[in-house]
Amino acid sequence: METPALATRRHDIDALRSLAFALLILYHVGMFFVAGWDWHLKSAHQAEWLQWPMMAVNRWRMPLLFLLSGVVVAFLLRHRSPAAFAWSRTLRLGLPLLVGMLVVVPPQTWLQAMSNGAFDGGYGAFLQAYFSFSPWPEGAFDGSHVGITWNHLWYLPYLLCYSLLLALLRPLFGGRTGQALGRRFRALRGWHLLVLPAIPLVLSAWVLTVPATHDLVSDWENHVRYFSVFLYGYWLAADAGLWAELKRLRWIALAAAAMLLGLLCWLSLVVGGSSPDWQKAVYDLVTYGYQWLTLVAILGWGHHLLNRPFRWLAYANETVYPWYVLHQTVILLAGYALSHLALGPVLEPLLLLLATVAGCGLLVEVIRRISWLRPLFGLKPGRAEGSRGLRCTERLRSQPRTVSAGSTPK
Repeated sequence: METPALATRRHDIDALRSLAFALLILYHVGMFFVAGWDWHLKSAHQAEWLQWPMMAVNRWRMPLLFLLSGVVVAFLLRHRSPAAFAWSRTLRLGLPLLVGMLVVVPPQTWLQAMSNGAFDGGYGAFLQAYFSFSPWPEGAFDGSHVGITWNHLWYLPYLLCYSLLLALLRPLFGGRTGQALGRRFRALRGWHLLVLPAIPLVLSAWVLTVPATHDLVSDWENHVRYFSVFLYGYWLAADAGLWAELKRLRWIALAAAAMLLGLLCWLSLVVGGSSPDWQKAVYDLVTYGYQWLTLVAILGWGHHLLNRPFRWLAYANETVYPWYVLHQTVILLAGYALSHLALGPVLEPLLLLLATVAGCGLLVEVIRRISWLRPLFGLKPGRAEGSRGLRCTERLRSQPRTVSAGSTPK
């Protein structure tokens, strides 16, 4: 017999989302210093050892964001019609994307074009050439082959398209087949939950052997991966039984992810471009097994530790989008300035991190207090929300404590 539905504030979802974006900002600061990895600009003080922690993080940082976005979309769709949801998402994600491409991203492309020797003029002259959509020398900046780029903001059009697609397909998901798929996912327990959702992620690497482009149109391998975990989040959102199972499996998932990470590090040393196909297949299997197990561990531990009203959560919830939109431009502007001061391999990264936090924090505080700027950076219209924050409230469907993989909870 099912117990009555539970009403709860999902503080853990809000906290994980905010922490995932904070990790993304820290990761991009690290990209300025990691040796051997291409990025828009690089410091003279690069370290090879950074490749290991960066590799451990980059396998799951974006899938985590898309999974949590699927959870949030499920909450929103329960209280709005598909048309109202689509309009709301278009404004909330489309406006920051447009403003970002017109105002925030161009300084990044200017610095990269100058660094690559493709442009040697001032910023005003660069903007005139940039928005003329004229051809650029090959490799002038990321996206120069199409003349304009959304750079780090690629997450916004992907999330917008996935959200609109889910709203469009909602009648299909509400049908017999769609409901059966959702029930089967929510019924996963034990090793089924630890293994089966990783299969589409592994198959995408084995079958769709195309490089990641982040151009939305031809990025099919990433679409399979990101939309899969986005859909997992949508199905997972309000199911108390599955959240309880994630919490129960948190230690097992963490230990298994740690073992696969060790194996992945070893494979990274022995598998290269000239390796046999079977070795590359094993590498992909370990990579996406590690990715999914890490997501399970993060969700389980997050539900265990973070489902409480932290004092910082209201501010983080409200300002996560403007921090995301602004952070990479602040990193590159500050990094470009600091790299000319010969500060050394310790002081330069510390000052860059401090400048990024201070610069983004100051800009966000300005944006919060100007009503017409707020929606342009993903904030709700009106005055700063302060301690109210954004609500992530949902009714969790409580399930029996033991549900087999073949059962179909309501």
